[in-house]
Amino acid sequence: MIPSCIGWLRTTLRKKKIVKFNEFKLSAELLAEIDKAGFVEASPIQEQTIPLALEGKDVIGQAQTGTGKTAAFGLPTLEKIRKEEATIQALVIAPTRELAVQSQEELFRFGRSKGVKVRSVYGGSSIEKQIKALKSGAHIVVGTPGRLLDLIKRKALKLQDVETLILDEADEMLNMGFLEDIEAIISRVPESRQTLLFSATMPEAIKRIGVQFMKDPEHVKIAAKELTTELVDQYYIRVKEQEKFDTMTRLMDVEQPELSIVFGRTKRRVDELTRGLKIRGFRAEGIHGDLDQNKRLRVLRDFKNGNLDVLVATDVAARGLDISGVSHVYNYDIPQDPESYVHRIGRTGRAGQTGQSITFVAPNEMGYLQIIENLTKKRMKGLKPATAEDAFYAKKQVALKKIERDFADETIRETSRNLRKMLVNLQQNSVLKNWLCIF
Repeated sequence: MIPSCIGWLRTTLRKKKIVKFNEFKLSAELLAEIDKAGFVEASPIQEQTIPLALEGKDVIGQAQTGTGKTAAFGLPTLEKIRKEEATIQALVIAPTRELAVQSQEELFRFGRSKGVKVRSVYGGSSIEKQIKALKSGAHIVVGTPGRLLDLIKRKALKLQDVETLILDEADEMLNMGFLEDIEAIISRVPESRQTLLFSATMPEAIKRIGVQFMKDPEHVKIAAKELTTELVDQYYIRVKEQEKFDTMTRLMDVEQPELSIVFGRTKRRVDELTRGLKIRGFRAEGIHGDLDQNKRLRVLRDFKNGNLDVLVATDVAARGLDISGVSHVYNYDIPQDPESYVHRIGRTGRAGQTGQSITFVAPNEMGYLQIIENLTKKRMKGLKPATAEDAFYAKKQVALKKIERDFADETIRETSRNLRKMLVNLQQNSVLKNWLCIF
């Protein structure tokens, strides 16, 4: 039962019972796509939000990135779309281009069987192409505030039929100075709409949006003790600033992560780390706010497809990244905002898989470490830095295993035998030629 307490700040507690997606009142088409994606059990934010949203209620969801918010607002929104009507029925406002593209991809994936058209619009890419895409039809539009306003002013985006408005990462949008843009966009959407707002934190400005633009919203909050997962082993290494890079690369050589993300505090740091990792033989690329949009998307695609081993990123560029298989997160620079730490380590330990986060802490930064531990209610374990000998031994073991795998491959063994025969024949022919030359 969902509590019926009065007031917009209603907090629904997480139930002990595990809820599966087939228990929600979702269509067979959506359930088929959820099953195809391999999702079975709902996360806490999904468990609490989906039933409320399906009932048409306004919801304020307080949860960190990586908790499944896109499906929490996306599934009930897709359920209500009438695909036979060629109108924009839902609008999602996101703070960054990466999050807009990612939300669009996930909504498209879930709504594919139903035939829902989802478009994303954002700055740094051709507005003419986006206008053309909108003209070809859209049921759901996902966009960043600035580009949405540009399209509205050009009369290329009409919002009079929007029934569901979603504000994703609302606190991040406020931090980026988008409050006026958001209010301008909301004023163009019918008042009779349903509004779903998601935010990692709940500053006063977010509460004012709840009061001003929402109708008696339910407040779903994921408690702080659930912010970090038991599936992520959290470590720190105390190290001098000038020794950080060697320490990190040696650790990477020893641990051999499948996919890893390295977080740097600034764009310049991301560029420096990316260059350094490439020089040392790592398949690495970086993303930050100054990168050309097409390259950013290409880098993320290569990382998802396994063409890169290491993604180097700033906090803003990595917001909302949902990439499965990330085994390690390296905090090259300790975040001075403790909530950014939660966002960072949320990139690993996903979908039931285990992960590791390693934070490099200079001696004068130990105070920040304590602040983070107070927020997450979990102590990090100290880790001894790997030595150059450890790294060399690990590399040697990897090389030996590769040789063993190669020789275990029958095709490679057969090729090797054929090459040996060819060499013997060549040697015999050479001896024969030399003998004939004597005569």
